[in-house]
Amino acid sequence: MTTDGKAIYQQIADDIEGQIVSGELQSGDRIQSEREMSQELGVNRLTVRRAFNVLVERGLIDRRHGGGTFVTTPRIERKAGELFPFTLGIRNLGMTAGAEKVSFEIVPADNSLANVLMIPVSSPVYHIYRVRLANEEPVVLEQFFVSADMFPQFDDHDHENLSGYAIMDLAYGVKVVRAEQSLEPVIATTFEAELLKINQGAPLMLERRLSFDEHGRPVEYGKDLYRGDRFKFVTSDAKLTLTWR
Repeated sequence: MTTDGKAIYQQIADDIEGQIVSGELQSGDRIQSEREMSQELGVNRLTVRRAFNVLVERGLIDRRHGGGTFVTTPRIERKAGELFPFTLGIRNLGMTAGAEKVSFEIVPADNSLANVLMIPVSSPVYHIYRVRLANEEPVVLEQFFVSADMFPQFDDHDHENLSGYAIMDLAYGVKVVRAEQSLEPVIATTFEAELLKINQGAPLMLERRLSFDEHGRPVEYGKDLYRGDRFKFVTSDAKLTLTWR
């Protein structure tokens, strides 16, 4: 332990993180090897390895088998309590948004889907399943359902370059204004990992979403999977009320 009570490996990790935050180390930069850093700092390799493990857990560095250790691309920040139309949100961050269709079909609404969308059971709904891209990198698996009666010929529109919300607004005059959302950490299945180009079992964040238009009608039910290594969910203006006895 050091004089301030912080373990040496933690100090090393914090120092490297500081270099990343300050811009001294940029995305894609190679970091010294464990051996090189241990010799430079006069510590054993296990200490450096523990520091690197901390940085990997923080999503700041990435070990490439046989290729070294590199600074990762910064995570995309998402406000957990706000709607995030993917196309607009990614473009506002200065990145290029894209989509690859996995499936696009009309299916009958089962009991649960009919209930949340307030439509008759077995009525037709569009099921859209897409891989969303940021700078041509797959980062989100997007699934959503909309009523085919409310949005006829929904499949005729440009779903590769427009978000579902934009199509609803521009083509049908339906403006989504709010949503009820929940977040749940999950791990990638083999199929999901293949689509997102990540390892099976990699962490994902599942967002379930029920969206409403300006008249309070439920118009879309979605289930999106965000890559844990490319997104971080943040909150703001959190309030705490305590009653002391």
